[in-house]
Amino acid sequence: MPRSSVPPATPVAAAPAPPVGALLRRYADAGEPLSCEPVAQGLLNRGYRLATTRGHYFLKQHLDAPTADRDTIARQHRATERLHALGLPVAPPLPDAAGRTVAVIGGHCYALHPWIDGRHRDGAQLCTAGSRRLGALLGRVHTGLERVMGAPVPARRTAGSGHTPETGAGHESARPEDTFLLIDDLLRLVRSRPARDSFDELAEHRLRERRVLLAAHAHRRPPAPAATGWVHGDFHPLNLLYRGAEPAAIVDWDRLDVRPRAEEAVRAAAIFFVRPTGELALDKVRAYARAYRRATGADGAELATAVDRVWWERLNDFWTLRWRYQLDDRRADPLFPAVSALVVWWTRAYPAVRDAFTD
Repeated sequence: MPRSSVPPATPVAAAPAPPVGALLRRYADAGEPLSCEPVAQGLLNRGYRLATTRGHYFLKQHLDAPTADRDTIARQHRATERLHALGLPVAPPLPDAAGRTVAVIGGHCYALHPWIDGRHRDGAQLCTAGSRRLGALLGRVHTGLERVMGAPVPARRTAGSGHTPETGAGHESARPEDTFLLIDDLLRLVRSRPARDSFDELAEHRLRERRVLLAAHAHRRPPAPAATGWVHGDFHPLNLLYRGAEPAAIVDWDRLDVRPRAEEAVRAAAIFFVRPTGELALDKVRAYARAYRRATGADGAELATAVDRVWWERLNDFWTLRWRYQLDDRRADPLFPAVSALVVWWTRAYPAVRDAFTD
C-alpha cells in the first residue's frame, strides 16, 4: 500500500542482505544473531524480523534515495522518540552503544527497532468506534508533531504536476495540460503492448475515461493551501499496527515533512475506507473526520479545502500505471482497480464526500 510514484534509486528486490553481525556488534546488549527473515518488502525500503539470543527486533534497511541519508533518518528518529514521550503509539529506534540510532554499513543505512506484535487493519475491519479512534489518533499525531518539531520549515519540496506522488505532493496543484500529456503517453504505451491482457484493457478504459473527466473539470483546479504543518506523510493501513481494537504502533516515518495537515487526513481516509468497488464508506469517514477535527481544532473549511485538493490530486494521478508501463514494475498492479474507480465515484458523489468530512 505505500503510495509513491517515485521509484527507489536501488530496486528493493535487488538490495543486498543486511550485515547482521556487523550491525549487532554496535549494540551492547542485543545478543548474538539467530535468524533474520524478511517480513515486509515495501515499495521503497526493506524490513526484517531479527531474532537474537536476547529477543526479537525489527531491522529496517533504508533504500529510498530521497529519505535514506543519515541526517534525514536521524530527524525521523528524534521525532518518534519525542512522540513516544508524549504517549503516542510509536516504536522509536534503539540506540547503539555510542547512542546512535542510524548505522551506515557498506553504504546503506540501517536502524534497529523493538519488535511490535500486531496486525494491520483496513477500514473494512474498523467499526464506527474504531474509525473515530483512527481519526483521533491522526489528530494526536499532528498536534504532537507541532509540539516536538518546532517551526515548520520544510526540508524538501516536490513540484506539483501530474507526476506528483500521492504521499509526497507539493503545494502547487497539478496542471491539467501536464496530465493530458501523461495520459497520452500512457495510452501509447498501453496500446503498443504486443500481447494485451485484462489489466491493459482496464488501463486503457480508465485512461480514456479520466481524460474526459479532466476535460470536464479542468476549471476546478484548486489553489495552493494556506495552512501547513508537520505530517507523518504516509499514513495508511500497512503503516499502522493494531493489538485488538487499539493501535499499537505507527511505523515508517520516512515521509515526515511539512505539508497541509488536513490533506493527510483526507488522503488517509481515502486509503483506509475505500471499498474494492471504489466507493468510500462515508459513515466511517464521517466518524473519523469528526474525531480528527476535535483532536486538532481544524474547522470544516480547512477540511473542505483539503477534500478539493486531494480529489484533484487523485484526478490527475496515475502512479500505479506509471510503475507498470514506464518503469516495468508490476508490484502496484493490485491497487489499480480500486484506486482508478475511486476518482470516478468521488467525482460523481462529490457533495456527499465533502459533507462527510465537514459535517
